[in-house]
Amino acid sequence: MAEDSDLEKTEQASPKRLEKAREDGDVPRSRELATVTVLFTAGMGIMVMGEHLNHALKTSMSSGLNFDRAAAFDPVVLLMKTTDNIYSLLLAFAPLALLIIIVAVAAPILIGGWIFSSAAFLPKFSRLNPINGLGNMISKNAAIELVKSIAKTLVVAIVAYIVISHDMAPILSLSLLPLKTSISQVNDLMLMGFLSIVSALVFIAAIDVPYQLYQYASKLKMTKEEVRQESKESEGNPEIKARIRQQQREIAKRRMMSEIPKADVVITNPTHYAVAIKYQDEGMRAPVVVAKGADAVALKIREIAAENNILVMESPKLARALFAHTELNSEIPEALYSAVAEVLAYVFQMRVFKKEGGFRPELPKTLPVPEALDPHSLLPAPSKALDEVFA
Repeated sequence: MAEDSDLEKTEQASPKRLEKAREDGDVPRSRELATVTVLFTAGMGIMVMGEHLNHALKTSMSSGLNFDRAAAFDPVVLLMKTTDNIYSLLLAFAPLALLIIIVAVAAPILIGGWIFSSAAFLPKFSRLNPINGLGNMISKNAAIELVKSIAKTLVVAIVAYIVISHDMAPILSLSLLPLKTSISQVNDLMLMGFLSIVSALVFIAAIDVPYQLYQYASKLKMTKEEVRQESKESEGNPEIKARIRQQQREIAKRRMMSEIPKADVVITNPTHYAVAIKYQDEGMRAPVVVAKGADAVALKIREIAAENNILVMESPKLARALFAHTELNSEIPEALYSAVAEVLAYVFQMRVFKKEGGFRPELPKTLPVPEALDPHSLLPAPSKALDEVFA
């Protein structure tokens, strides 16, 4: 059952899948919206430029029917006259044609946006398969397109019937009007009827746009297995990433251990924590933590320190404060300067004592560690602290 659920397309398309579909030229489209937009623009353009277009048509017709007798028997003159009339009409209708072209090109912005994909031009042999073609003819999408076509036909028919019924009296009275007036009346009736029908098609487009968006989202849905596979491809295999992090922690641990012989002192808890500190007069503004760890790592730090004759000093409060408030290879907090200074002073005095003898320096008993820096009751478990060191 779990395997079956993983194969069901229940997950929304990921951004990567949407981008891939867009690269392939697959975006949501509504032909109804584009058609209504272009038709409505054409109707409004005719309404605004109607007088100019009407005048151009009358001028062209008048010019075409008026010519002298000599021109009627000269093919060259007739051709030039016809060419001039056609040019004048093209020039008159150019603004309307340009407006319609601009709207037709810009219509895709309304849904899906502009896109150019070379993948759409590549041949697909599956399109030549007659079985696939028959399947598309009887598919769910084909049935929906058929319903839309029937709905558009019914809407146009109903609206046309309403418009004609409403304008029946003016239509019947056209024969009684003067020619110029009747032509103007016909133009108005046809234009208003056209705009009424186009406005009715807006209803079809308003239904088609949400459906196309829904169908597009459904088509690109993914199975849970596809989501997991894509996650592995984009972010990397979790097992491999975990192994890489483990190797990074091991490398960081080995690098840290190699710095312990260079330390001046190791401050311990005494068993849970160990922090190795190094200080040089030249090049260092303050002491630096070169290693730190908890439990097993702390034990290893103490062992390496003992092997290299590095002084190990017990100071639980200072060890906890250093462990909690410092990072590897970073300077200690300013609030711990005094406490660490006393420790380093003892370390340097011990070195002199071992070389030259004399009075043995006294071990500092009470170090000035601010209570706010002692996380004794707030520290996480040692194992978690260790993970934080090598995270």
